[in-house]
Amino acid sequence: MASAKNTICLWYDKDAEAAARFYAETFPDSAVSAVHRAPADYPSGKAGDVLTVDFTVAGIPCLGLNGGPAFTHNEAFSFQIATEDQDETDRYWNAIVGNGGRESACGWCKDKWGVSWQITPRVLTKAMAAGGEEAKRAFEAMMTMTKIDVAKIEAARRG
Repeated sequence: MASAKNTICLWYDKDAEAAARFYAETFPDSAVSAVHRAPADYPSGKAGDVLTVDFTVAGIPCLGLNGGPAFTHNEAFSFQIATEDQDETDRYWNAIVGNGGRESACGWCKDKWGVSWQITPRVLTKAMAAGGEEAKRAFEAMMTMTKIDVAKIEAARRG
């Protein structure tokens, strides 16, 4: 992990290791590379408690910090995971929502630790990039969805 110039730091109350292990099991190109324990007591924990966890989510280096309850996650930060088809979309969505998470709108959901995820089929991204009426139809279809329905986005693209 030390070789990364930029690492995303995610603040958890006390579950950084559990979250990192869940992400590593759920997404390809993900792993937990190190677990570091506190060398001394700190405001939200004791010496020997897990303090930080080095992990990767879909190729992105991250650091989980067990900083206590002072700060919580919100939608201002999210991971956007590109999916190839409905099966992949369903797999990630169901893993997050089915493990204590919750659905939101327009392809967004939150995991049980409060981290936001956008499970975004490439067909939607391509439709938006196309612009014009195709993007408008796809966008309007997306606005009615929680989990993205690939077939409905494809139909909207075609008009």
